[in-house]
This record gives sequence, structure tokens and C-alpha cells, in this order.
Amino acid sequence: MTQKVPEIPQRLTDPRPVLAVGSALWLIAAVVVWASGDHWESARPVCLMGVAVGLLGYTIFAIQRRGARRGDKGAQTGL
Repeated sequence: MTQKVPEIPQRLTDPRPVLAVGSALWLIAAVVVWASGDHWESARPVCLMGVAVGLLGYTIFAIQRRGARRGDKGAQTGL
């Protein structure tokens, strides 16, 4: 006899809070690094790429979710 496996709660499977918080933290880091002057100049590209990757991740998620809601054949399910 197999046991029924409980489903993972929706709040733990939703990537939006993670993407939003991660992007916001990278944005805060970028502002702090930019405001600190030349001392952290080498960290500026890293912070900006962190913001860019976060925005890219959210964009990909939004496109996949839109496709799933429309019922596109190649879209992911469960978004």
C-alpha cells in the first residue's frame, strides 16, 4: 500500500518572492557600492549583473507563466 504524499504549499513553490527579494538586494548593493566612491569600484559590475540576472529570471518566469495560462503547447505547467 502506498502512502499519499502531501503537496508542497503554494507559498514554497512560488518563485516571485525569491526573484523580487534577490533583485532588490542586488539593487541595494549596487546603490551602496556606487555611493561608496572608488573604494568598491571593482564590485560595481558584479552588482549590476546581479540585478540584470534577477530581472532576466523574472522575465523568463513571466513569459512561461503567460504561456501556461494561454495553454501554449511548449509552456511549463504548474506556474
